[in-house]
Amino acid sequence: MTSTIMRQEALEVPDLISRQLNENKALCQTLAKTLRSLNPSFIVTVGRGTSDHAGVFAKYLIEIELGIQVSSSAPSVSSIYHKKINLENAVVIFISQSGRSPDILDQVKMAKSSGAYCIALINDETSPIVDLVDTVIPLKAGEEKAVAATKSYLLTLSALLQLVSYWGGNIKLESALNTLPSLMNMVVNSPQQLKEKDFLSMKHCVVLGRGFGYAIALEIALKLKEVCGIHAEAFSSAEFLHGPVTLAEQKLSIINIPIKDESYSSHKELIDNIAARGAELISMQQINEKIHPRIAALTFLQRFYLDVEKIAISRGVNPDTPPGLKKVTKTI
Repeated sequence: MTSTIMRQEALEVPDLISRQLNENKALCQTLAKTLRSLNPSFIVTVGRGTSDHAGVFAKYLIEIELGIQVSSSAPSVSSIYHKKINLENAVVIFISQSGRSPDILDQVKMAKSSGAYCIALINDETSPIVDLVDTVIPLKAGEEKAVAATKSYLLTLSALLQLVSYWGGNIKLESALNTLPSLMNMVVNSPQQLKEKDFLSMKHCVVLGRGFGYAIALEIALKLKEVCGIHAEAFSSAEFLHGPVTLAEQKLSIINIPIKDESYSSHKELIDNIAARGAELISMQQINEKIHPRIAALTFLQRFYLDVEKIAISRGVNPDTPPGLKKVTKTI
């Protein structure tokens, strides 16, 4: 049995989500009322790495549930090119573990001066971004010591889900969120899905999902690179057919993320097509078909984080301190 910090932090997630949903309830209800009054024309997300992947999840969630266009910002437009973007009647959501990267802070200042309403989803509540935005949604993940983010990412997704459930008045989603901590505990106690033997000699792979599955495929690919040293890239299964599918004929390893929501039948058809071309398929599985489709992605990630820790160790990598990385990365 291993006891890496990464594993310990991933195991904290069910209890942390329960606390977060309880302690942030009034805040998210008030913010949702404000956002309904503002009635923004569009939403912009800002983040780097794992935080940017949370922004992709937010894009699918907000566009599907609220019907508001969401785009990802390029922080260098303001920090390097020194250009100002018209963000009148926009809401900008900043996502960060530390809230200390100069380019993100510069983006907040630009957004505020351009007329945006700014929200920060932040774990470190002492960070300078707190004093720059209109509203802070604390992730309440506690200190995250492992370089590879696990609990802070999952708590970002649960915070987004809570806000959107109130914003859209979605009672079913709100109710489903209350079951999330127990579902995550169920995942913790479920069998390992990704086996070390399948990754021992792996050098390259592709992670495929559709919709929310694609959003978390980005995070899965990043973690395979970060903690395992595997060159992994994520695609929407639909996008993969537009050119990259030729790689399947070289027996490319494909990790399949089949979330059982509205995209499932289309995604399965695409995956079957890709597998028939010669790809070596490794599929994760949803632990319960009745999970609300908007929270199912989190259960996949909970299982993945526990599995990838074992894979890293089997490959001789310490997942707590991947070579060449540090916890807080500052860019301009």
